[in-house]
Amino acid sequence: MKPEEFARAVEKGEVASLYLLFGEESYLVERAVKKLMDRTVDPGFRDFNLNVYYGNEVKGDEVFNVAQTLPMFADRRVVLIKKGGDLSAAAMEILLGYIQDPSPSTTLILQAEKVDGRKKFYADFKKKGEVVEFKRPYESQLGPFVRDEVKALGKKIEPAAAELLAFLVGAHLQELVSQIEKLCLYCGKKEVVEVADVKAIVSDTKVESVFEFTDALGMKDLKTALRMLTTILSDGEAPLRVLGAVARHYRQLWQVRALLDKKVPSSELAKSAGIAPYFLQKVTAQAKNYQAWELKKVFERMVELDLAFKSGGREAALFERFVIDACRR
Repeated sequence: MKPEEFARAVEKGEVASLYLLFGEESYLVERAVKKLMDRTVDPGFRDFNLNVYYGNEVKGDEVFNVAQTLPMFADRRVVLIKKGGDLSAAAMEILLGYIQDPSPSTTLILQAEKVDGRKKFYADFKKKGEVVEFKRPYESQLGPFVRDEVKALGKKIEPAAAELLAFLVGAHLQELVSQIEKLCLYCGKKEVVEVADVKAIVSDTKVESVFEFTDALGMKDLKTALRMLTTILSDGEAPLRVLGAVARHYRQLWQVRALLDKKVPSSELAKSAGIAPYFLQKVTAQAKNYQAWELKKVFERMVELDLAFKSGGREAALFERFVIDACRR
């Protein structure tokens, strides 16, 4: 079952007896669990009909017995096992019997970051129940995510503003949602969130400096790149973190460069490269400064730089050497 199918079913009140909700994006998993519990357990009777356990601590027989207990003053009982991927072999053996014939008045939820699908317990759970994986969204999916969240708060957001917010905050959904809430409060009665509103709320000097640095690299502007690198490192930014931002930027340049070499129409570049349209023109202009073989060499140098940083090399001097090589015309 896909996350959107899960959401539609829960909204309709179509609740199953067994759920495995897992994935690397913990925020989405937590939200799915909350949505399911809000739909199935009356807040006034949760003390009677909600049982929460942890997979690395719980014994199977305890869950088995509670799951078979009829709900009180309600139609359904919910049993939630957090860290569901950490169940012991003994607990899985006991619960295997339950999932073969689950109680129709109980919803058993396993919440996990990851599970071993090769184990019989999880394989049988998938056959008998609903399994929903929540993956970390791609960069190209963040803009639509922002628009949906803003809409849920009763406002609209300009496409460019949504893309800028996603770009500034990144794929950290908990932080992204927090910034969206602040943004909507900041806008007050204003119905449409604009780029200026995003800049007013999410402005971060360090972040902007890193963006200016990566843009200078993309344009092969050696003077600006060296100046920004000195500023960033002097401000205490970790070299490895800066290198991560550089790698992300060059990955976009390489994607666009490859598409340009394939003569992909400009109208299809954003979708093919997975880059928000708001930033595409800038990235395309920078990609034209590099040939594919140059970008390959840049990535080889970044690997060397990463190893040097981790082995305690002279970070500032090594980074400067990298910048000089990358900006060579």
